[in-house]
Amino acid sequence: MLTYILSFLPLSDQKEASLVSRLGTSHVRYNIPVSSSSLPAIKRLGLRGISCISLTNLDGSPASHEVLQCVADHLGPHLQSLCLGGGSPTEASFVALILGCPALRILDLSGCNSLFTSGMLLAQPETAQRVQQALSGLRELSLASLRDLADLSFNRLSSCAPSLERLSLAYCHLTFELGPARGSLGPQDSSPSQLSFCNLLRFVKERAARLHALDLSGTGLPPEALQALGQVARLRLQELSLHSCRDLSTEAVAALCCQQPGLTSLDLSGCSELADGAILAVSRGLRHLQRLSLRKLQRLTDAGCSALGGLRELQSLDLAECCLLRGRALAQALGSVRGAPPPLASLSLAHCSSLKDASVLSLIPVLGPSLRVLDLSSCVALTNQTMQAICTYLTQLSVLRLAWCKELQDWGLLGLQEPSEETSQGPQLEHQASSLKDPSPQPQGPSLLMLQALRELDLTACSKLTDASLTKVLQFPQLRRLSLSLLPALTDKGLVAVARGCPSLERLALSHCSLLSDEGWAQAAGSWPRLQHLNLSSCSQLTARTLDSIGQACRQLQMVDVALCPGISIASVRRFQAQLPQVTCVQSRFVGGADLTLTL
Repeated sequence: MLTYILSFLPLSDQKEASLVSRLGTSHVRYNIPVSSSSLPAIKRLGLRGISCISLTNLDGSPASHEVLQCVADHLGPHLQSLCLGGGSPTEASFVALILGCPALRILDLSGCNSLFTSGMLLAQPETAQRVQQALSGLRELSLASLRDLADLSFNRLSSCAPSLERLSLAYCHLTFELGPARGSLGPQDSSPSQLSFCNLLRFVKERAARLHALDLSGTGLPPEALQALGQVARLRLQELSLHSCRDLSTEAVAALCCQQPGLTSLDLSGCSELADGAILAVSRGLRHLQRLSLRKLQRLTDAGCSALGGLRELQSLDLAECCLLRGRALAQALGSVRGAPPPLASLSLAHCSSLKDASVLSLIPVLGPSLRVLDLSSCVALTNQTMQAICTYLTQLSVLRLAWCKELQDWGLLGLQEPSEETSQGPQLEHQASSLKDPSPQPQGPSLLMLQALRELDLTACSKLTDASLTKVLQFPQLRRLSLSLLPALTDKGLVAVARGCPSLERLALSHCSLLSDEGWAQAAGSWPRLQHLNLSSCSQLTARTLDSIGQACRQLQMVDVALCPGISIASVRRFQAQLPQVTCVQSRFVGGADLTLTL
């Protein structure tokens, strides 16, 4: 029962709860910096049975080797998820670590090029046999962004994971030389120097009965290769990511939809040759699709969106940077009379610059109470009408992104009626305008306060917003992420009000808020004990006093950006880090006319 109750807590609260209970920690990922100072913490985590970790700053040094051995000894027996992404471990220390982790289900080696440079990883049969025993239960493997991955090393590693169900080769360099007998190369033909599609295809054929998720984003997959993949016998893919495979054709996507009708997740973002026909094929062929990403399809129009109404199980839809979309066809498709609207939980229309209020106002009511994430960032023509429609119909939102919606004003956030031109000189406007001055009015009508389920809010560069609304509507005790960057009218009064109204913030961005001062931070910092990431770049009035206030109150801080803050010196940053050695600080100075940025 306790495990069930704790599952409703945010991750940060699950971590806090795990300090007094080992329950509720199985889905929490712990980021452990690789240094000798982490050894006691690793031992304590081992006593609590932590099963999911990510190791950062990993290299080939003796200190890294010591940390890896400590992880194997104290966390290894119950470790289920291990991420070494971007690290540079030695082959010997990696093998020793894996041998100590017999319960692994997820392994992320993205960017760990040091393991594959020599081409000798797992070349010894006896070592490979022992690793295979340790990885017998591995279900998910990420080998993304490995420039030195070749057929031989891929085959050795994948053969040690017979239960593999999910594989990522995103942004690896694949070579494509398909002949009449596709994938007919034998094991002796595996290349020691390159990763070939023929070799991958052979792997897929061997594992077809078990493999259900592939990520081949950024590999340059050509149409004929996608067709060869889709027609593999017994392959029943559920998830496929082809982000930035720019050569894919509408015909190839149509064939895929016929060959793999069981897909529930498809990412075609950045496949620039695709147009409306591909979306029509998806709608007709993938009736059980739940997640669809069409981000940055510059040729997609409203005609293509009209077909999306056929995806009755769709939960997540990403149409960001589809600049030709106007929104009306999407509203009609989702509000189709053929049945209830799809249970969308997430919708992104970011950077769809052709969107206007009229089309968004027709869309919002049909999205329904299931929507949790809405991204309208950089839809620059949207106004207060859209804001108030969101507050009226989408009260269960947990994430709302409105960055660069420059027409949003205090009226919209407060739920006030925006004055018309006819009344612009009348007494009503005078009353409302005066009420927007200090003291600011209480919210009326559908104000931002209606969205009490919010966990993330982005109002970056909504430059017409002022303290008049922000002090009244930013009252969300459970809000975790907030961006108020590039709000030129935000003052210390607004900062303090936000601190009192949103005490659970973990990430806060206030860059280019030039009116904020040390006095404001002296009052606000104490309200944010959970703060982990803070961006104060280009806040020109701040000095070392702000760092002192933050250092005393925000003890969980991990990163702070004070670049281009002229009142904060490198020396004061170093003093701050002496107080909180776990914090990464970004600081910059103009040197000889150039901007010198330092990460300390």
